Amino acid sequence: MEQPRAPLRPTRSARLAGTTGRATRASGRFATRGVRGARRLTHAHGAGESGLARLLEMHAFNTAGDAAVAVALAGTLFFQVPSGEARGQVALFLGLTMLPFAIVAPLIGPFLDRFRRGRRWAIGVTMATRAFCCWVLAGAVSADSAWLFPAALGVLVSSKAYGVTRASAVPRVLPSGFTLVKANSRISLTGTAGAAVSAPIAVMAAKVGVEWTLRYAFVLFVIATVLAILLPSTVDSSSGEEQVAMAAMGAGTSGVRAGITAVVVSALRCNAGLRFLSGFLTMFMAFLLRQYPFAGWEDRASWLLGLVIGAAGVGNIIGTTAGAMLRPRRPEVVVLVVLVVDAAVTGVTALFYGLLTAVTLGLTVGLCQSLGKLSLDALIQRDVPESVRTSVFARSETLLQLSWVLGGFLGILVPLTPPQIGLGVTAALLITWAVVVLRFNALQRAAALSIQTEG
Repeated sequence: MEQPRAPLRPTRSARLAGTTGRATRASGRFATRGVRGARRLTHAHGAGESGLARLLEMHAFNTAGDAAVAVALAGTLFFQVPSGEARGQVALFLGLTMLPFAIVAPLIGPFLDRFRRGRRWAIGVTMATRAFCCWVLAGAVSADSAWLFPAALGVLVSSKAYGVTRASAVPRVLPSGFTLVKANSRISLTGTAGAAVSAPIAVMAAKVGVEWTLRYAFVLFVIATVLAILLPSTVDSSSGEEQVAMAAMGAGTSGVRAGITAVVVSALRCNAGLRFLSGFLTMFMAFLLRQYPFAGWEDRASWLLGLVIGAAGVGNIIGTTAGAMLRPRRPEVVVLVVLVVDAAVTGVTALFYGLLTAVTLGLTVGLCQSLGKLSLDALIQRDVPESVRTSVFARSETLLQLSWVLGGFLGILVPLTPPQIGLGVTAALLITWAVVVLRFNALQRAAALSIQTEG
């Protein structure tokens, strides 16, 4: 009688294939739920109907790409090129970066208004340019090409230009009942989430090779380019709007005629100081911690830089969340307070320079910059007439981007050692700037009181 056959046991490769298949399906289900959850958040409160959701999705890919580029450049631009050569090259290219904002930015808004789909294509161009530069960078890194710094410059300029072009689009896609502050808070949080998801992927790609991190960024920027072109047509609409000249942002006669109050100008000046410090800290710490790391961190310079700059990111998240939840009733006071706090913490860091104070400074810079920007948005929403609000918002973003570049330029020019010199000079500049802003406010209040008395 034939004995029954024992059931066949799956081979090791079959078991491994089965386990891999189950893991893949589980990952797919998790990713699908994550995408659906993200879409529910971005489309909530009418954002899907107004077009804000598409802008949020595009911005998430934008910040994800920027995070990947930052990871790649941390291992090439700052940590492979000799320090003296890198500082000189970055200083030169930062100087060139100022040109688009000083010359082109005041002209691009009125120019785009004359053409259909102008703003969508302008935003798309900033994305496509970064995609192209990332592809060039990937080749330059692997071949040690001279195109490394020009391509990095292209990414930097396009990133700053994106901030300006996106600023003009935000007011045009606000859902009914949405304020500018609430929209910008949601944009900031979405961008932070995109960077948080992308950075670990970029780090894993860098383990294979930095060029793969840049190719990953290339894919992200290509997707963002498509999303930019698919933004709703309202982004290009300028019906009922008026353009404001850049000179009007200084609270002169033209500014008064345009409805730009002294309070808005004061908030803009405070934010210029905050953004200046952010640019300085990014560049100064990038070279300082590479060349003169803290004791015990000599072999982990990139981690040390990530700790300090990452603290600024955490501060930005805290500031955005707190600003959205608290909604301060006196934003004109908040901007002054955060500028003074920034100056004070920078001075303390200069006096007691160490790992703890450096991380505290990064956290403070991120927190104050976020609160200051939300307060400026609130004042533009409150005090600037609707007919010029979009133009004022875009012009203010141009000036803030230029302030960041100026700060980064100073961060490269000042001596690295002792670090107290660079930090002390920056603290003195911020304190002086805070005094100038406070004096401006005092003069404006005195003039207003004099007019009321005469009346």
